[in-house]
Parts: sequence; C-alpha cells; structure tokens
Amino acid sequence: MLKGFKDFILRGNMVDLAVAVVIGAAFSSIINSLVKDLITPLIAAIGGKPDFSNIYFTVNKSRFMIGDFLNSLISFLIISAVVYFFVIMPINKIMDRMKSGKSPDPTEKACPECLSLILIKARRCKFCTAVLK
Repeated sequence: MLKGFKDFILRGNMVDLAVAVVIGAAFSSIINSLVKDLITPLIAAIGGKPDFSNIYFTVNKSRFMIGDFLNSLISFLIISAVVYFFVIMPINKIMDRMKSGKSPDPTEKACPECLSLILIKARRCKFCTAVLK
C-alpha cells in the first residue's frame, strides 16, 4: 500500500505540479506587492485616489466595495501580462526553434548501414565504408 503511494507521489507529474503550486504562490505574492505598492500608487497619482480599496458605494445600507474589485482586476491584468510576455512568449519561441530545428541539408542523406549523414553523390559511406547504391 505504501509503495503505491510512494510511486504516486514521486511520479513526474505530481512533483511538477507541487513545484508549480509553490512557485505560483511565491509569484502571486510578488505580483500582489507590485500592484499594491507600485502600480496602484502610480494610477492613484494620475487619478488622485491613493488607495482603491476604500472606494465603495452604498445602497440600502449595503456597502459595495468597488475598490477591492479594482485592485483584483488590476492584479489579474498584470499577472496575465507578465505570464504572457515573460513565460508564454519565450516558451513559444523555444518550442518553435526546437520544432524547426536544423533541417537536414538537402545535399546529404543518411547511410542505410550506420545512419550517418553523407553526401548524396557519395558511393561509399565515409564512416562505415558501406557501398551505397
């Protein structure tokens, strides 16, 4: 029973997920600090309100906290932009490079015996000396 649990925990996907959750939590606190300490005061300097969390309106003695929603919305937009520009775009570029890779030179072919790349016009492989057709 414990062996199955150990195999489950040490499976690659589970470890990757655990690391992603920990890094995501740390990243979230950084982004929240960025929004709270830098972006919100910058926007407030332009708009004149230093703290969005105090913006609200009241209807029939019910308080609607618009400011908290604005802080969350700004945080979401910043997180989305950071993830896209600093994670998704670089990974897409890396994946495109890996997919395109180095295409085989059209002047070369694979030796049928040792699979080494040799010139198309060669009659004998320079690696294994096999006679080519």
